[in-house]
Amino acid sequence: MIAYVTVGVDDIAKAERFYAAFLPALGYRMERYHGDLSFVPPVEPGQSRLSPDFYVKRPFDGALASAGNGTMVAFQAQNQQQVRTLHAAALAAGGSDEGPPGFRASYGPQFYVGYLRDPQGNKIALFSSDPDEPGRDDPS
Repeated sequence: MIAYVTVGVDDIAKAERFYAAFLPALGYRMERYHGDLSFVPPVEPGQSRLSPDFYVKRPFDGALASAGNGTMVAFQAQNQQQVRTLHAAALAAGGSDEGPPGFRASYGPQFYVGYLRDPQGNKIALFSSDPDEPGRDDPS
């Protein structure tokens, strides 16, 4: 099980604005620790955590942060409308569009996804694959 995912950033304030625009809507609670950010998924009393923590930090070596080529973190939304809403909120909070919300021909017919870059350039996906919603191949 993955315990946590970390992305590096140079500007914590810009990163906080971006990630706070959508992660709380997905149930994550933001915590500050030594000037960095931790987004922690909810844990029901008596249950163990199912999703990993998401950390936003300055690089430990003091060098500038860089986005990994081919690296992406995906967050599952409740439905297609939430993907659209949170994608728009993240763009308004300083992110850049890496692919608008919608279906992709190379993925399954229920996989609805929007792609973003945070202000540092880290790639983020917001997706839903709810089988109770219309799929790519369903008639309109």
